[in-house]
Amino acid sequence: MKVEQIYTGCLAQGAYYIESNGEVAIIDPLREVQPYLDRANKANAKIKYIFETHFHADFVSGHLDLQKATGAEIIYGENAQPSFKATIAKDKQSFQLGAVTIKAIHTPGHTMESTCYLLTDENGKDHALFTGDTLFIGDVGRPDLAVKSNLTQEDLAAHLYHSLYHKLLPLSDDIIVYPAHGAGSACGKNMSKETYDTLGHQKQVNYALNAKSKEEFIKVVTDGLLPPPAYFPKNVMMNKQGYESLDVVMERGLRALTPEEFEVVAEETGALVIDTRTAQTFKDGFVPRAINIGLRGDFAPWVGTLITDIKQPLLLVAEEGTEQEVITRLSRVGYDNCVGYLAGGFEAWKKAGKEVDTIESISAEEFAQRLKDHNHQLKVVDVRKGSEYEAEHLLNAENAPLQYLNDYMATFSKEQPNYVHCAGGYRSMIASSILKARGIHNLIEVAGGFSAIKKTDAPITQYVCPSTLKTA
Repeated sequence: MKVEQIYTGCLAQGAYYIESNGEVAIIDPLREVQPYLDRANKANAKIKYIFETHFHADFVSGHLDLQKATGAEIIYGENAQPSFKATIAKDKQSFQLGAVTIKAIHTPGHTMESTCYLLTDENGKDHALFTGDTLFIGDVGRPDLAVKSNLTQEDLAAHLYHSLYHKLLPLSDDIIVYPAHGAGSACGKNMSKETYDTLGHQKQVNYALNAKSKEEFIKVVTDGLLPPPAYFPKNVMMNKQGYESLDVVMERGLRALTPEEFEVVAEETGALVIDTRTAQTFKDGFVPRAINIGLRGDFAPWVGTLITDIKQPLLLVAEEGTEQEVITRLSRVGYDNCVGYLAGGFEAWKKAGKEVDTIESISAEEFAQRLKDHNHQLKVVDVRKGSEYEAEHLLNAENAPLQYLNDYMATFSKEQPNYVHCAGGYRSMIASSILKARGIHNLIEVAGGFSAIKKTDAPITQYVCPSTLKTA
């Protein structure tokens, strides 16, 4: 028996390859299926099953392309109603894979079709539990994504309590827990950086598994939930109803355009230009009104968060040789409408004598000096999450979280410079490029962000827990 976790960091997503006696099962595959085919071919094995733990919201699964390539059986849990042929497993139904067994355990709560899969080895011993978004390392799945008119997040949390406490916790402590996501995913709020653990250890350290009552559990898992990204429900529908083959998406997107063709396509399609170069490269010159979302970061989740129309035509400016990776990562979150890229990258645009825009960026040291020179009265906007800002922030800085930037457009000054920073420079350049595209040009980005600012003598305000304050 072979079990391999195939982890994709930019989505904090774990897919799984299970092999026994020449037969393979894939759990929660990503959109691009070639890595699974390559593994099976190398082992001279056949992919027999594709297990889905639920209709994923944060990525588009590769179940349909993988089924087309292999003829494998797609399996969901109870309550799933896909628009394509699939086996809907009953609770505790078992599937034979070579010499091992995989049993479906219906665990509603994150969604109503959520199902975990228990792997039993050749000797009949329970070995691993593939928990999808029901149980994470350090957390559990958020219960607000499948809310309907007759089903509240509290209702879903109650289902989740029953699934965890009555179906999963009674299992053996030495079972390995393999979740669908880790830290960085928006599918939970307190996920560990570890990507697997034993069930016994999770029983000890996972806050959600130590509630004294169902009421307490419902309270702790629903507390502090931020709104999910706008693309989540659209990904659910794609996973449920179907989507174009990735080959079609790649062929459409990998269309090399000269600067002149690039301009024509942008005009004809109303395409949004995404520049995926690094922030500090982008600032020195870019196609006017382009949005910078760097590939070397949480690229796909930020695209999904900030571009609310999943069918929006997109044009790419990327480092040469990365175009295929960019389109692949866009497709993982359902952004399939890339209509081409700038051949030769931004250098080709410059050589063609096209209009170029820039963003001023200064070091944290220069920023700290300007603060002093202006008696700390600069207009400073911190685009980190509210929780990051509340923990500690620059004195007098305003908070405008990037994911809600549209709501804060009116707060940016039209007269004095707006100094923009985040934690390390990735989000602040995204924000600055969006603001530029919206006509706000008096921007100065602080390179290195708050982590660099803290190393200067700029005044920092830290949160003090009320319980630590002493009275006289």
